Amino acid sequence: MRAAERASPTAAVLPIRSGMNVFVQGAAATPTPLLEAVAARADLEDVTFYHMHTNGPAPHVAPGVRDRFRAVSLFTGGPLREAVAAGRADFVPVFLSDIPGLFTSGRIKLDAALLTLSPPDRHGNCSLGTSVDSARAAADTAPILIAEITPRMPRTHGNTVVPLDRLTAYCHSDRPPHEHPPEPTTPVEDAIGALVADLVPDRACLQLGIGGIPNAVLARLKDKQDLGVHSEMLADGFVDLVACGAVTNRYKAVHPGRSVTSFVNGSRRLYDFVDDNPLVEFHPCDRTNDTALIRKNDRVVAINSALQIDLTGQVCADSIGHRIYSGIGGQMDFIRGAAVSKGGLPVIALPSTAKGGTLSRIVPELDAGAGVVTSRGHVHWVATEYGAVDLHGKSLRERAALLISIAHPDFRDELRRRVVALRHFVM
Repeated sequence: MRAAERASPTAAVLPIRSGMNVFVQGAAATPTPLLEAVAARADLEDVTFYHMHTNGPAPHVAPGVRDRFRAVSLFTGGPLREAVAAGRADFVPVFLSDIPGLFTSGRIKLDAALLTLSPPDRHGNCSLGTSVDSARAAADTAPILIAEITPRMPRTHGNTVVPLDRLTAYCHSDRPPHEHPPEPTTPVEDAIGALVADLVPDRACLQLGIGGIPNAVLARLKDKQDLGVHSEMLADGFVDLVACGAVTNRYKAVHPGRSVTSFVNGSRRLYDFVDDNPLVEFHPCDRTNDTALIRKNDRVVAINSALQIDLTGQVCADSIGHRIYSGIGGQMDFIRGAAVSKGGLPVIALPSTAKGGTLSRIVPELDAGAGVVTSRGHVHWVATEYGAVDLHGKSLRERAALLISIAHPDFRDELRRRVVALRHFVM
């Protein structure tokens, strides 16, 4: 196939051969037609797909293709959870900041990459659109690039360019990027959002993820002054903060005047906001999540979530027991970056309970198989709907007392009994 030849999805993926390592762009930019076309090829075997969180269908991990395809998830989203749990896909625990280096170093040698790109501009350059993260490294190192080009993909600024003549093949579509519209927040999330928003000072530089708690925090920051944004991802709530003037990026040291991210995942409103917007820069995640860069900004406020935290401060954020739920992602990159930023504030925020209030998320010890994403040495602030406490510099006994104080009242007595029995504390 000649370079940069337009084709159908089925024809575009013909350069994929058995035994190849294939990168798949993720989140809103998941190239679903190309992924489906590869998965439909009965002539392929021993093909390994590498990707972070993908949106939409995941035909490459269906039970029927198990003997021919293998997915390696560098951050596990909803479409891959069942496959990882069933052993049809693998999971790699890795910092988000380290993922591009796996490709550029050759530790993981990519043979091809499947991408979703914006149409070329008058200079012949396409854009990686909504997901630059690890796709930048894949686009730079994979010898075969196969793209779905769609005018519905935003053209984004920053380190996003992929020349059309770099492509081996491409198909055209009018398919919009996958959307993840924000859901209404719950009363618990609103309570946590109010507590955490009160901790955020004027001129803070923000990092938040996706979900109810980040949305609840963002909704309560509109009266803040001169906020900055340096985050691995942007959600819809950032659009409102820019619109009301709360975000100016005026006092940032790194990329001043610009909101910085590596990907966006949200509604069409968010995608329209970043489209051809020079005040939003997309960079690969080894830059956005580089602790040495993060710390150069003052007052970095990093707000991240957890599935469970024990009474010493160990944070599980990637698994429910042995079952992989997400990944390490950028939590440690930003928790540490905020901790060493002048005036920085690293926050772990989580509801106090799970399963309709029947389980405490604050526990004497983590469940068997639970992964420690953020160590107790890195944890500072922890917030639930019952309060926010700072564990930094506190002893194990002090930490236990502080965490019990923000646990659900129904579980506090049992937590006290357990920690006294385990550690012989006088509480």
